Amino acid sequence: MALKVLSALDSARTQWYHFKAIIIAGMGLFTDAYDLFCIPPIMRLLGRIYYDSAKLSNNTGGSNSTDNDKYQVPAVVTSTMVGIALVGTVIGQLVFGRLGDLIGRRRVYGLSLMLMVLSSIGCGFSICTKRSCILISLGFFRFLLGVGIGGDYPLSATIMSEFANKRTRGSFIAAVFSMQGIGILASSAVTMVVCKIFEATTSATATETPDEADIAWRVILMIGAVPAAMTYYWRMMMPETARYTALVEQNVLQATKDMVEVLDVSLSQIAEDEPVLPTDHNPTPYPLLSKKFFRRHGRDLFACAASWFLVDIVFYSSNLFQSHIYASFLDHKKEINAYQDAYNLARLQAIIAICSTIPGYWFTVYFIDRIGRVKIQMVGFMCMAVVYISIGVPYYSFWDKHNNRVGFMVLYGLTFFFSNFGPNTTTFIIPAELFPARFRSTCHGISGASGKVGAIIGSVGFLWASHNKTEDGYPKAIGMTASLIILGGVCLVGMVVTYLFTPETKGRSLEENEKDYDNEDELRQRVLPQPI
Repeated sequence: MALKVLSALDSARTQWYHFKAIIIAGMGLFTDAYDLFCIPPIMRLLGRIYYDSAKLSNNTGGSNSTDNDKYQVPAVVTSTMVGIALVGTVIGQLVFGRLGDLIGRRRVYGLSLMLMVLSSIGCGFSICTKRSCILISLGFFRFLLGVGIGGDYPLSATIMSEFANKRTRGSFIAAVFSMQGIGILASSAVTMVVCKIFEATTSATATETPDEADIAWRVILMIGAVPAAMTYYWRMMMPETARYTALVEQNVLQATKDMVEVLDVSLSQIAEDEPVLPTDHNPTPYPLLSKKFFRRHGRDLFACAASWFLVDIVFYSSNLFQSHIYASFLDHKKEINAYQDAYNLARLQAIIAICSTIPGYWFTVYFIDRIGRVKIQMVGFMCMAVVYISIGVPYYSFWDKHNNRVGFMVLYGLTFFFSNFGPNTTTFIIPAELFPARFRSTCHGISGASGKVGAIIGSVGFLWASHNKTEDGYPKAIGMTASLIILGGVCLVGMVVTYLFTPETKGRSLEENEKDYDNEDELRQRVLPQPI
C-alpha cells in the first residue's frame, strides 16, 4: 500500500499550482536559452566594436588584415565564449544535482537562480573597455552563468516531476522545458528592439560603429536577468517536494502538511491511518555509484546520459554554426552598420524559433502523455537523421550552388522541430522520472552533464569542422557535407540507443518507475515507523 500523500500527488487534478510551478521552474530554462542564443548577434556587435581590421592592425603592428577580416571576431575567441559557458554548465549540473539530493531541492533552488541573475548582470557590466579585459571579464561571468544554468536543469526537472500527477507529468515537465523556446524568441526580440532604439538615437552612418554600441550589447545581456529575478521570491516560497520530504528525509507528517497547501485537499484525506512521526535521516541502503546502484539503475543512467550526449551534439551544432548557414541570407557586413548587422541575425533566429523551434516544444507538450516518451524520442532522432542527410549529401552541388533559400530553410527548420518534438525535450524529461528520490536530482545532473559534453563537441567542434576552405578565421576542415552527414549518423545512433536501452515511463508513478524497491509493502516499511 502506497503512502497516501504520494497517491494524492499522482491522482491530483490539474490546478493553478501546477501552472505556477511551470512558470517558476521554467524561468531558469528561459534565462538559459536567452543568454545562450543572444550571443551570436552580440558577437557581431563585439566584432564591430573591438575587431575593426584597421584598428586591429594598428594595435598589433601587423599588416595582414584584409576586407575579409573586417569586423571578424577570431575563431578562437568565438569558440571560447561558447565553450566556457558550457563547461560551467557541466560543473553546475553535477554539483547542484548532487546538492539537490543531499540537502534538498528547495534549499539550493534559489541559489542557482541567483547565480544566474548576478552573472547575467556581471556579463553586461564587464568591468572595463579594453578588448582583452572585456573578453576575460565576459568569459569569467559566462562561466559562472553556465554554473547557475547547469544547476537549474536537474532541480527544475526534479521539482516539477515530484509535484506533478502521473497522468500529465510528461506535459508539465515538457512545458517547463518549452520555456527555452520562449527564451530564444525573447533574446531575438530584445536584440532587435535594442538595436533599433540605439540606431534611431545615435548618428551612425551607413557603416559606422558608434561608441554607444558598446552599451547596446551590455543592455541586451542584462535584460535577460530581469525575468529570472522576478521569480526568485516565489522560488523561495515553494515548499520542499513531498517525495523528498517523505522518502529521503523520512518526515511523512511534514510532507503531508506541505501538500495540504499545494493540493487544495484536507489533512484528513491524505494523512496516514497509522501514527506517523518524523524520523532521523537514515543512511541509504546503498550508496550512489555502488555495485547495487549500477545493478538496479546503471542501464537507465546509461540510456539517459548517452541519449542526451548524442542529441546535444546535433542540437548545439545546428544552433551555434547557424551564422555560417545563414551567410547567404545576411547583408554583407561592410554594407551595413553594427546595429543592422546584429538585427538581421537576431531576426533570422526569431523566424526559426517561431516557425519550428517553439512549435516543436509544444507538440511535445500535447503528445508526450498520449504517444509516450520513447516513441517521440525515436521518431525525432530518425526524422532529424533523414533531414541532415538530405541537406548534407547535395549541400555543395545543389543547396550552395543553386542558392535555393526557401527549400534549404524549410529543411533546416525541420531539424529544430524534430529535435524539440523529439529527443531534445524527452532527454530532459526521462531522467526526472526513472530514478529513486534520493538519487533523482543527481542522476539528472549526470545525464545533463553528459549532454553538455556533447554540446561542447557540437558547438565548438562542428563550428570548426563545417568549413571546407580557409574563411572567417577558420582553417580548412571537412566542410558542410561531411559535417551534416556525420550529424545524421549521430541521430541514427541515438535512435538505436533509445530503442535498446530506454524504458517507457508514461502513465506510471515515480515509485513504479524507479525500481528501487521490490514491492510497495517494502516501500511503505522503509518510510513508516512500525507500531510497537
